[in-house]
Amino acid sequence: MEEMRLNKYLSDCGVCSRREADRLIEAGKVLVDGVPAVMGVKIEGTETVVCYCVTVSGRKKEKKVLLAVNKPRGIVCTTSDKDRAENIVEFLHYPTRIYPIGRLDKDSSGLILMTNEGDIVNKILRGSNNHEKEYMVRVNRPLTEEFLEQMRSGVEILDTVTKPCTVEKTGGYTFRIILTQGLNRQIRRMCDALGYRVVSLKRVRIMNIRLGDLRTGSYREVTGEEWAELERLLAGSSNNPGGSREKTAAADEPVKRERKKTFSRKERKLPGGEKEKAPSGEKRIFRTPLRHYAAPEEGQERRNVFHRDRKKD
Repeated sequence: MEEMRLNKYLSDCGVCSRREADRLIEAGKVLVDGVPAVMGVKIEGTETVVCYCVTVSGRKKEKKVLLAVNKPRGIVCTTSDKDRAENIVEFLHYPTRIYPIGRLDKDSSGLILMTNEGDIVNKILRGSNNHEKEYMVRVNRPLTEEFLEQMRSGVEILDTVTKPCTVEKTGGYTFRIILTQGLNRQIRRMCDALGYRVVSLKRVRIMNIRLGDLRTGSYREVTGEEWAELERLLAGSSNNPGGSREKTAAADEPVKRERKKTFSRKERKLPGGEKEKAPSGEKRIFRTPLRHYAAPEEGQERRNVFHRDRKKD
């Protein structure tokens, strides 16, 4: 076997995605010949690799698996137990080790893809590849043209402005939205920023793969023409880790916020609007004035000079 990065090796073995492998390596959960692995390390295939106390060294590459799953509400798409809820891997009990491509939050339902192919994960998720994901959304208030137009043109959330997207009204309270990026809880945050609350959210399409009439909690294998069309759409897509978190488009650049005016050590504002300048070469050690306390007279208790004695009645 040729040298390859450890994260890719774990991905090819079906252990996890490359992004998840990087997190496990950074957390010290992966050992190579008994030594904790470091980020970017390469292996030749002769080493013994252990992940979470399970040896994966020499594991044969399994058959490619890609599932389209209709995730119910209440199921999480992460293996962490912070939500104390059943995750999608446990829910499916699929015989081959697979992991989700991206996330669909606990309160949302619909299409999520699961695979043991690490290479396609980043190709689908990376925001700069501009692959479409389609959702059906219901909100708590009647839709207005102003709301729809703002959603289409971009909304300021998470210190950025969302990319322009397709939004189509489908009812008084419902709309269809097609995104090419995947910020954390993006649709919910966009609606919240405009004074709306999402009542239900369902993903119905990822690129050419549609949810269709797949029953809630069920899955089907992606094969044949559907798989071939997906590979065609992914041809030329970058698979570098980074996913949708990577901000490569102008619309993803953080919004510039005005900073409060500050004064240097050599220039300090005084009451009345005048500016005090320190002599050249002088260094100011304290930024705030020192408080002075009066020395107590003989037989008198020490007190703060700023204390004002109240008049006795």
